[in-house]
Order: sequence, then C-alpha cells, then structure tokens
Amino acid sequence: AREGTDAAGAHGGGRVLYVYSALDTNESKIYFRAYEERTGVSVRWVRMSSGEVMARVWAERDNPQMGLWFGGPSTDFIHARNKGLLEPYRPRMTFRMLDNMHGGDWHWTGFYFGAIGFVSNRNVLEKKGVPPPTSWMHLLRREFRNEIGIAYPYTSGTSYTILSAIIQMMGEDRGFEYMKRLDGSVHHYNKSGSACVTQVGLGEIGVCVAFSHDIMKKGVSKGYPVAVSFPAEGTGCEIGAMGLIRNGRGHGEAKKFMDWVLTAEAQNLMRQWYRIPLNPEAEVVEGAVRAEDIRLIDYDEIKAGGDKLRLVERWRLITGQ
Repeated sequence: AREGTDAAGAHGGGRVLYVYSALDTNESKIYFRAYEERTGVSVRWVRMSSGEVMARVWAERDNPQMGLWFGGPSTDFIHARNKGLLEPYRPRMTFRMLDNMHGGDWHWTGFYFGAIGFVSNRNVLEKKGVPPPTSWMHLLRREFRNEIGIAYPYTSGTSYTILSAIIQMMGEDRGFEYMKRLDGSVHHYNKSGSACVTQVGLGEIGVCVAFSHDIMKKGVSKGYPVAVSFPAEGTGCEIGAMGLIRNGRGHGEAKKFMDWVLTAEAQNLMRQWYRIPLNPEAEVVEGAVRAEDIRLIDYDEIKAGGDKLRLVERWRLITGQ
C-alpha cells in the first residue's frame, strides 16, 4: 500500500538516482527537480509514508530496488539500521553536525528538524464553543469527540513520533491508556501524517496532530481558517533523516545527492515547506517553528527507534487498528 503518487524523473540512459521519499509528493518534487536541473542526473523516485518505506525496504532486502531513503523521522532509520537495512556513509558538509543529528556510525544523517503540534479549524472551534487545544489532555474533551485526525503509527513516521513521545512523557501503561482514550475521539486514521492538515482546513474534522512544517505549509499558507497551537506540557520532535539502503542501486549517485542536500543551496529550498534546516548557513522562512519557540520533551530517538515494533503492536492491540 502506498499514499500519494509514484513519480519518475528518468529519461533513460545517463546518471540515475534511485530514491524512496517519505516527504510529501509536492515537496519531494522541489528537491528532485532542483537537483536534476543542477546536475543533469535523472531522479527515479517513489513516494510513500515512512513506515511504508520501511516495510518496502524490508520486503526487498534480498533484491533492493532503490539506493536512497530520503526523509522521515530518525526513529524509523534507527529501527531500519537495527534490522540491518542501511549502509553507513558520512556526507561531506561545511558545518559540524551535532551528535543527535546523525547515527553514531553514520547509517543515517539528519537534514531537518520538526516538532509535533496541533492545528484546529476555527469554524469548528467556534461552533463548539472551545478554544484551540493547548494540552494533550485537551484532545480528550467531549467537544472533540469524533473530531481528531491522526495517522496510523505503523505507516506514518509522524504518528509514531506522537505515540513514542506520549509513552516517553507518561510512561508506558499510562501512555497507552491515554492512546486508547484518544482513539475514542479519532474521526478516522490516515496513512500519511500530513493528510489530516488538509482535512482540518476543509472542515472535515476539527483538530489534526501533525508536524508543524506540514501544518504551516498545508494549512496556514493555504489560507484555510485554522489555528495553530502546541501542548504546554511539551511535545515530541524529529530529526528528519536520509540513509543508504543496504546493497541498493546507485550508491555513488546517492552519496553525491546526500552531500548536496546538506549544502546551504539545497537547505534554502526548505523555506518552501517551512522546515527548519540543520545547516546553520541556510535561511529559515518566517513562520517556521524553531525548537526554541515551543516546549520540547527530552525525546530519546534511539529508544523510540528500538521500541518501535513492540509499541506499534501494543497500539494495534488496544485500538483494533
């Protein structure tokens, strides 16, 4: 199963880059088209949510079809590295990358930061007579019953970040008790973590939980009647990553692309999607949510990556999803 559109930018012959992208289809085009124009390399790529990329790479482990996994929370890359699905590569860069922004052995490398937030439809809020949620507990209010949009944590890196952050904040038993109660207020689950932003914008649901860059790009910048808020007790975050698929196709081209992604030239393109680049020389668009703008929990990506299979299975058991 996949969400979004398969796309190919190859024209036969010449240099080719083979990619699974976990970024939104329209955002993926920004980087791949720029790289094609800059280098003449043809980019063949397929867009899927991060959990779907993980499942595909695992299924193809004996005959990999792509060489690079591009985008999605580092937790999924940590999980993939633990399953032996990635190869190390330390990209060339002009800045020092902090230790939490890459794998200790460089099986994955970060290229952006993102934080989980809430986006609400103002018309729905007004109709129900409630303010935008500013706490995780606010999502459990009776006014929001059947109004919450979120994704499956087994297909969406966004949603797994939410799940693992809740568990790290509340503890496992209390956290799953919360997730069971939240399930009672969910209108429906999506495959993609950002899909609910558009659904909120259109008034199909009242509240969406997603990454702030997707909220800004697919909600606020589209002119929808939405309000953005963050949980006061703290929220989860991601270092979005990329990595080489073990024994994948075209690693030479994949390494060159990874080098380019960390340049200020490439990182400046993230302004178009409200992402926070990791290169300190890159520009940050007005309205993008920085780490210092909100309260973050002390999120342990390594623990989240190691716990993923077990936590997702427990979530499926308690929700029946």
